[in-house]
Amino acid sequence: MTESATPITPELLINAYCQGFFPMADGRAGGIGWYSPDPRAVQPFREGDPLGAFRVRRSLAKRIRNGGLMVTTDRRFAEVIHACAIAPRDHEAGTWISPEIEAVYTALYQNGFAHSVEAWRGNQLVGGLYGVAIGAAFFGESMFSHEPDASQVCYAWLIEQLRGCGYRLLDVQFVNPHLEQFGVVEVPRDEYLVMLDDALQVKADWAG
Repeated sequence: MTESATPITPELLINAYCQGFFPMADGRAGGIGWYSPDPRAVQPFREGDPLGAFRVRRSLAKRIRNGGLMVTTDRRFAEVIHACAIAPRDHEAGTWISPEIEAVYTALYQNGFAHSVEAWRGNQLVGGLYGVAIGAAFFGESMFSHEPDASQVCYAWLIEQLRGCGYRLLDVQFVNPHLEQFGVVEVPRDEYLVMLDDALQVKADWAG
């Protein structure tokens, strides 16, 4: 981990992702550090991927089909990242999403480099996730749920979006119990950097 002594700009953030780093704050009011973990967690999702396959448990597949949630993208980015920042998490202490991080990722969204996926129950936002898209790499950052499985429905939607739009890499940074069920695996950092470089050479279009 490397401490950040200067304000984060969208340009700095994009450059960091391209080199395998991402920022995390030490709580809402804490300083920001740059991380490039070894090993790195990635989600296999492409057909024939030697790392494995994306998995959906039967109950979630049923909820996706019959749960009554509507899924959208890029409608409420600022609300999604803020909900992620304040969401309690059983497997984590505190938050890594400070107001400074909220602001710079929102700027990335306004410039087309960050995206949100939202789950709706009627007119209520009940779940979502957000991340950064560069080339054919998508860097998943965080998710939240206000009802059971809402964020997981968004995650399954994200996988179909990445497949349909030609993405090659879904970086999820760290393994946690929430993601293990989907087939997330860890790879050595050097291997991840090769995968990242390959994905950055390709142009994928979030809009399809």
